[in-house]
Amino acid sequence: MSERDSGSSGRAKAKTQSGARASFGAFVRKPVERPAANATAAQEMRADAAESWPDDAVEVGAIVDAYGLKGWVKVAAHADAGHGGDALLSAKRWWLEKGRERKSAPRLQSKVHGDSIVAHLAGPAGRDEALALRGYRVYVRRSDFPALGTDEYYWVDLLGLDVVNEAGVELGKVADLIDNGAQSVLRIEYPATGKDGKPVTGERLIPFVGVYVKTVDQAAKKIVVDWEADY
Repeated sequence: MSERDSGSSGRAKAKTQSGARASFGAFVRKPVERPAANATAAQEMRADAAESWPDDAVEVGAIVDAYGLKGWVKVAAHADAGHGGDALLSAKRWWLEKGRERKSAPRLQSKVHGDSIVAHLAGPAGRDEALALRGYRVYVRRSDFPALGTDEYYWVDLLGLDVVNEAGVELGKVADLIDNGAQSVLRIEYPATGKDGKPVTGERLIPFVGVYVKTVDQAAKKIVVDWEADY
């Protein structure tokens, strides 16, 4: 069983019962430039209102600098935070947000460059225009994420799922996922009572590995685990 970074090109391979080592395959593709499929249509950056943004927009990175002199930007992708980098190489349009300002632009070209991604968007023609985009967070449509293999999951698709054990005991909901270097870990929150009798939020950490995670049913929004409530 494995789950994939929702936003980045990183794929989180969790350990299975055979003991396979978890591997975040972030940015393993060769740095080949990828032109957008329809490079002749809508080649302008545009301002977007909140209602014009796609309902399935997912934050996948942030523009941190200009790259070169011809309007390219450098993006720090959320490879290890659950926000989808492969989509930065395949999505036809990027949505950008900084404060209350929102805009979008077709992606003309993008490629892996070291530990980041560089891209040319419609609009910026020179370095100064690219520098003006620093600080913008980058979003793409969830539907633009690359297809996954069997037993692979994007982090964003696991957030909010109910977690129950094999006896049917409810353990809480997935609040986050953590990469501890060896594997991915589900961070589960559940309602609890503090020592003072007041309600608090409890937390469970369950490794996302086959020995503990038995099924992931996205349609039913449920994960079944081999884990006791008092662990």
